[in-house]
Amino acid sequence: MKNKFLSIMFILSLALMTACSNSDTEKAEAPEGANEPETTKVDRTDLILATTTSTQDSGLLDELIPMFEEENPYKVKTIAVGTGQALEMGVKGEADTLLTHAPASEKELVDNEDVLNYQQVMYNDFVVVGPTADPAGVKGLSTTEAFAKIFESQSVFVSRGDDSGTHKKELQLWEEASLTPSENEAYLETGQGMGNSLQVAAEKQGYILTDRATYLAQKDTLGEFEVLVEGDDNLLNIYHVMEVNPEKSDMINVEGAKAFVEFMIDEDTQSTIAEFGVEEYGEPLFFLFE
Repeated sequence: MKNKFLSIMFILSLALMTACSNSDTEKAEAPEGANEPETTKVDRTDLILATTTSTQDSGLLDELIPMFEEENPYKVKTIAVGTGQALEMGVKGEADTLLTHAPASEKELVDNEDVLNYQQVMYNDFVVVGPTADPAGVKGLSTTEAFAKIFESQSVFVSRGDDSGTHKKELQLWEEASLTPSENEAYLETGQGMGNSLQVAAEKQGYILTDRATYLAQKDTLGEFEVLVEGDDNLLNIYHVMEVNPEKSDMINVEGAKAFVEFMIDEDTQSTIAEFGVEEYGEPLFFLFE
């Protein structure tokens, strides 16, 4: 009886040892992380966007680019420069897509087939801003009258001087007034973007042409500085988006550029643009075409 009991205990011990051994083997053979949830990794390719500083300084791109990247497998690398420089990058095939605001210059690229899929996105307006004291007395005048008074009084006028869309518009306005701005000794060129140029104008207590969006975004940092001239038909500021022709370079991200253009004119994106600035500034910074 004793021997039978010992036999039974020996068999049970062997069974227990075998079970433990199998359990350890299964654990060892199980792939690491087998019970962890799978995560999807998105391979992103770079998309180079050449654009004007106003879309950057206004904060609009900070709103739109995360939306685009969430919906598409691309990482946007933004190069914010003057529109002239952005367009030149397109001509040289150094960018994939462009977002600019100089229609006359853009049309040259369209006609030369440097760019494709040319689309209107939004608009706002240019305004002349200056010190609240308004030493040249231009408040409420037409653009041509205001430029003439600034010139005649030899008041400080700050120009971007960077071949940007805003600079191109400013030179057009001087031409319409039949004036040569450099003949004013107080005419100052910064060679910088819109945000920095506004700061210089405020410091110098001078006048400057700016897009309304960047002015509103920086208004609180400018002190006694306000919009003095606005509303003229020639102050309309139109933005377009376009793809760079892939024939310009074999490095062009064709699919990414197309996706970005389509994103910018998509209904949801357009709604976001129309609402941008309302909560913070009490008015939109950009408007949509009907």
